[in-house]
Amino acid sequence: MIRRVLLAATIAVAAFVIVPGSPAQARACKANHDCYTEFYSDSSHTVLVGSLSESCTGERDMWGRRTGYLVFSESPC
Repeated sequence: MIRRVLLAATIAVAAFVIVPGSPAQARACKANHDCYTEFYSDSSHTVLVGSLSESCTGERDMWGRRTGYLVFSESPC
């Protein structure tokens, strides 16, 4: 019985450690706002690796890749 509990606990911990987390997602752009999100390679925000821009008309333009290190800005139209 104890072996089964230990085995189940070990598998649960291994699955948690092995499965990588997903990158943080940019916040949703409000209606009637221009939004710009910059994605960086690490927490120092020195290497830009991607960006997402959303215009007041709803057009989206993205290049690069999304990461968990982002800066989001928005301004009313």
